[in-house]
Amino acid sequence: MPVLEPLAEDITEPSDLVTAIRKRRGGRLLKLDRMLLHSPAFAEGWNSHLAKVRQSLKLDAQLRELAICAVAIVNRAPYELEQHLPFYRAAGGTNEKCEALHVLGSNNKVPEVFGALERDVIEIALQMTQSIEVESDLKARLLKVLEAQQLVELVGVISTYNMVSRFLVALDLHAE
Repeated sequence: MPVLEPLAEDITEPSDLVTAIRKRRGGRLLKLDRMLLHSPAFAEGWNSHLAKVRQSLKLDAQLRELAICAVAIVNRAPYELEQHLPFYRAAGGTNEKCEALHVLGSNNKVPEVFGALERDVIEIALQMTQSIEVESDLKARLLKVLEAQQLVELVGVISTYNMVSRFLVALDLHAE
C-alpha cells in the first residue's frame, strides 16, 4: 500500500489544470495524474512536457514506445509498461516483440527478434538507464539512420521516461 495515496478520481480543482489533463487523457485521470495533482505546479509542467513528448515529436511512434517500454522493464516500473505496451502494439509492435521485451528484465540482452535500428534503440535505452553514458559507436550508428532531431528526441524520450518510472516506483504506483 502506498504511503501517499493518489487524490480522488472525481477531483475537479484546479479546474483548468484538471480539464487539460483529462483532455490529454481522453476524459480520465490516471493514478499518476492524481498523484501529480498533489502539486499543481508540478502536474502542470509534467502535463505540458508529456503532451509534447507524446504528440509533437518527429521520432517514429513505434521507436518512441519501444524505448519507453525498455526503460519501464529495466527500471521495474510495471505501471509504465502497462500504460505503454498498448501504444507500442498500436504503433506496430508485434506480440512476439512484446514478449521478447520481457527478456530485458532478466538479462539486459537485446533479443534478436528486433531489427538493427530497434536493437540500437533498446541498447541506447539500456545504456542511458543503467549507466547514463552512451557509447560513441552506438550514437554514430543511430545518426546514420536517424536525423539529428530524431536522435535528440530519442534521448529526450528515454530521459523523460526514466523520470516517469522513477516517480512511479518511488511512490509505489501500480496498475490502474
